[in-house]
Amino acid sequence: MPDLSPPDFFKGNARSFELFEAVRKAVEEAGPSDMRTTKSQIAFRRKRGFAWVWMPEMYLKREAAPLVLTVGLRRRDGSPRWKQVVEPYRGRFMHHLEVYAVGDIDEEVHTWIAEAWALAG
Repeated sequence: MPDLSPPDFFKGNARSFELFEAVRKAVEEAGPSDMRTTKSQIAFRRKRGFAWVWMPEMYLKREAAPLVLTVGLRRRDGSPRWKQVVEPYRGRFMHHLEVYAVGDIDEEVHTWIAEAWALAG
């Protein structure tokens, strides 16, 4: 099955698509990467994945953040902004950030994306 396009993924979710565009811009500023859109998420990768966006309402039976940005780092970042940080395997920390407004994709988020981008190369 071919990849979906981002507009297909966000069909009927204009707010989430607007937030995705802010994330996509931050990823592009970090450097070149590949983007893959599936039924469950949009992934950004170089040699390996470094950032993912998804809509929690697809999985929850309640209202949730319009978008979640997941960033993979080799360290646990201590920012209180993270909704959740998990270590799926030793030395790999997945940081989940709820995104409610374009302004949430600020300089701090750009820094995290750039760090993840560099590690994925």
